[in-house]
Amino acid sequence: MISPAPGILLIADPFLKDPHFTRSVALICEHDKEGTVGFVLNKPFDETLDSLMSDFEGFPIPVFYGGPVQTNTLHFLHQCPELIPGGQKIMKSIYWGGDFEIASKLVKNNEIDLAKIRFFIGYSGWSKGQLKEELKEKTWITASATSNLIFHSSPEKIWRDSLRQLGGDYEMMINFPIDPQLN
Repeated sequence: MISPAPGILLIADPFLKDPHFTRSVALICEHDKEGTVGFVLNKPFDETLDSLMSDFEGFPIPVFYGGPVQTNTLHFLHQCPELIPGGQKIMKSIYWGGDFEIASKLVKNNEIDLAKIRFFIGYSGWSKGQLKEELKEKTWITASATSNLIFHSSPEKIWRDSLRQLGGDYEMMINFPIDPQLN
């Protein structure tokens, strides 16, 4: 098991029934003695960016459900630190946030590859010691993130592809039912 840190994925155990995290993959962006912050990568939100923010009218960009904490906030991950200043480096070529005005201007002027930026409503948060307990309970499988998984062209495949990347017994989990009692 890889210890929690920025750039680590939390892959939900196949039997996790929490509606916020069933078959989810979260990217850890911050992990310290106070707790952990991350974003669910594979849960599309019901609305697009233009329906959430009037100044993005005409830009129906997908938004993802980052997690159940502060669902009135918008966050973004990107691969464009040379274009969007002020982002927090998570790992090689992956940044969290930055100057939102510049990011929005780049989007509106079609000056940024939309495959290199993802928007999230809310975030996932774990208080001090909470994630450690969940890892002991085997709620999560940890793995190193890759930009291909974070910015996957088919987000619905991120959970399966994350397990497939780990191989072996993990790859078999792809076919497990959510509720084994229904088998």
